[in-house]
Amino acid sequence: MPASPSTARAINDRLALRLLQQEGPLTAGQLKQLTGLSRPTVADLVERLTASGLIEMVGESGEQRRGPNARLYGIVADRAYLAALDVRLEGVSVLVSDLVGRVLAEASVPIDDDSGTGPAVEQAVALVERAAKEAGAEHLHTVCVGAPGLIDPTTGELRDTSGLPAWHRRLVAALHERLPDTRIVVENETNLAALAEQRDGAAHDRDTFVLLWLGMGIGAAVVLDGTLRRGASGGAGELGFLPVPGTRGLPSATDCEGGFHSLAGAGAVLELARECGVLGVEGAEGSSAAEVVRWAVAGVGGSEPGARGDAGAGGDVDAAATPDSASAPDYARAARFLDTLADRLALGVASVVALLDPGCVVLGGEVGQAGGDELAVRVAERITRMSPLPAEVRPSALGGAAVLRGALLTAQDGAQGELFG
Repeated sequence: MPASPSTARAINDRLALRLLQQEGPLTAGQLKQLTGLSRPTVADLVERLTASGLIEMVGESGEQRRGPNARLYGIVADRAYLAALDVRLEGVSVLVSDLVGRVLAEASVPIDDDSGTGPAVEQAVALVERAAKEAGAEHLHTVCVGAPGLIDPTTGELRDTSGLPAWHRRLVAALHERLPDTRIVVENETNLAALAEQRDGAAHDRDTFVLLWLGMGIGAAVVLDGTLRRGASGGAGELGFLPVPGTRGLPSATDCEGGFHSLAGAGAVLELARECGVLGVEGAEGSSAAEVVRWAVAGVGGSEPGARGDAGAGGDVDAAATPDSASAPDYARAARFLDTLADRLALGVASVVALLDPGCVVLGGEVGQAGGDELAVRVAERITRMSPLPAEVRPSALGGAAVLRGALLTAQDGAQGELFG
């Protein structure tokens, strides 16, 4: 059956708004060309959307040519303001944007381990309020919070998970109290990172992939056929609990020590660096896990592919194979460290590939980004030997910034969906 006139208008309006979201400001002529609608229909929808306060004239096109210029129409950016939060064990980062995603303010605050729940929550909420004020936002339409842990798929609430500070869960309730008219969305940080990598990063050309988050903790986000899969209890991708060889025990229902986390978490990466003699080298001592990995990548940079050796199998890299004999000791340490780390990561990646056959695995987080192609290639080589299923391994393009980016995209999609509905 043909659509009713009101339904047809709604469909046309949504189509035009989606194009303005994706393409930015457009003229009526460009909207006609992109939508395939007639000129009178486009004129009607432009008038209708302008009257509703959703779009406005933002400039003119063809300013360099003679004659009248065509009006450019864009989404009314200050129709709504959004906030994105990245909640970590050690602190909170926030950014505030307008409806089209233009960042207007950003800030962060460290939160000490010995801070009480109340003071920690107050610090985080006050940070959001200050950022909103700096952005000139009297009211926040949507706030998206990215946090580690399990999100209840029914209620959307952050579940009380052992090992995470109490202020994480209390923060969500405090945001509801202090921002009563604001829509609060909570999502697992790894899922948000995957969304950002798919929109703007390493997985921009994939609709099926897995993001392996490498940071303080370990997690994975599963995207199949363009859809994020959270699992029955919201715990899909809790890869830190995966039992793997090479640990001192098995994980438990309340502690991922003994699981994949014990091999690939930030603490384990630093311990591996000590074992490989990396932390005693100038430029690596006192560094974070990501900084150590970045140092190692720089240490093997410029080597020939055949010079990698097989340190991951337990042997030392042949110093004579390095391009610069003066830096051979550092090269050997760096290569051995990266090879052994790749051995460890391959255990988790191979499990994901065997179960899901995603075709692509992104090494995410700060550590995945720091490892770059050097680490990704090493992991891919091991997966090729371990699995009959083809799987491309890519380094993160966004690193730790992916969480905030994913939170902003989620807030933007939700706000636009509601306002444009």
